[in-house]
Amino acid sequence: MAAEEHHSPLDQFAINRIVDIDLGGLDASFTNSAVMMTVSVVLITVLMVFGMRRRAMVPGRWQSVAEMSYELVAKMLGETIGPKGRRFFPIIFSLFMFLLFGNLLGLIPYSFTFTSHLAITFVLAALVITAVIVIGLIKHKHRFFKLFLPSGVPIFLAPLLVPIEVVSFLARPISLSVRLFANMMAGHTMMHVFAGFVFSLGFLGFAPFLFIVALYGLEFIIAVLQAYVFAILTCLYLADAIHLEH
Repeated sequence: MAAEEHHSPLDQFAINRIVDIDLGGLDASFTNSAVMMTVSVVLITVLMVFGMRRRAMVPGRWQSVAEMSYELVAKMLGETIGPKGRRFFPIIFSLFMFLLFGNLLGLIPYSFTFTSHLAITFVLAALVITAVIVIGLIKHKHRFFKLFLPSGVPIFLAPLLVPIEVVSFLARPISLSVRLFANMMAGHTMMHVFAGFVFSLGFLGFAPFLFIVALYGLEFIIAVLQAYVFAILTCLYLADAIHLEH
């Protein structure tokens, strides 16, 4: 008799190759993660194209969702950066929608949550911090380094304060990426574990099933909230670089 197959809750995060692609020894295979990222981009494009196609005075469902997303990001930029933040709307909007759809699509059973992988979230966070540094240097040149030594601080405190500020700044991509990755991974793992209880208990699994429904609702809120947190922290980092404020 074949041994009973057991599945780990972490199996849902495994990267699986769909199309093997070898570029001179470089593994560029098309994976389940790449599929979900592509699906996210396509759905975002469809939403924005169809949502803003008619621009009716009384918006329909598609237009309402598109307009709410636009207004949310625009308000976020206005409150954190001010009028100068308008030029960064495309990148913040794209980042927010990409993470939002990635988080929400991951809630569909048997799908794949690419935001639950640290490699994905860290690359996005590293790109954000790199953009902050480049924008700060372009706008302020050498004065950008005042970010690590605020005005009015006695110079004798510089040897102590500057290393602390530098480490804090460099830790931003780590905290930004780990926050998103950890929340997505922990939530999906918990749902998988409790779903196993429901199937093993049979009829008696009704109570755990109700708990899973409530947990699913909580995960939906977390999925939206984590995309928002990532976007607004990006806005705050940009505000620091633009205004040189702490």
